[in-house]
Amino acid sequence: MNLLDASSLLAAFGALGVAVILFAETGLLVGFFLPGDSLLFTAGLLCVPGATDGPRLQLYQVLPAAVLGALLGAQVGYLIGRRGGHALLRRSSNKSLHHGVLRAEELLARYGYGKAIVLARFIPVVRTVLNPLCGVLDVPLRTFTLWQVVGGTVWAVGVTMAGYALGSSVPDIDRYLLPIIGLVVVVSVIPIVLELFRARKGRRGGGDV
Repeated sequence: MNLLDASSLLAAFGALGVAVILFAETGLLVGFFLPGDSLLFTAGLLCVPGATDGPRLQLYQVLPAAVLGALLGAQVGYLIGRRGGHALLRRSSNKSLHHGVLRAEELLARYGYGKAIVLARFIPVVRTVLNPLCGVLDVPLRTFTLWQVVGGTVWAVGVTMAGYALGSSVPDIDRYLLPIIGLVVVVSVIPIVLELFRARKGRRGGGDV
């Protein structure tokens, strides 16, 4: 089994694996490397009868598992940050960690709590780290819960149904599966690349002043 391969994870664990992987990716900082987007998309494809040679999944099982894993993971991540994040920051001299907190603070201030929390769901790594950082930055529990439920549900259901719709409409989707999953991964990391580019440009601009 390959933890970075969505098809391998789904073959091993099925719908239960969707819930567990999404919980780890969105709630535990160690899960930032897990393939959330490609997992959901592939799970949707595997719910289409005869679409692929992979394991057969059921949409009525995958959708609740995906939503449950995504929502519980984010809530646990927030509580971890709220209860232990301040102590960790006080003890840590890691500049990258403190810089990450400042960046999260800037994003929340720029976009507002709701928009930042919802958009973060669609960006790998960001959806992992923003949840505990919201706890560290004392985002109100009710506000965080509302928007993470909205964002988590839209993300989990939307990406899964995108895979299901494509598998239902394209014959012999198996032949294009790897390129399609690769495209999903590329599209999902574009926001990270753009944000890094903007941050680098901002640092250069600040240095020229």
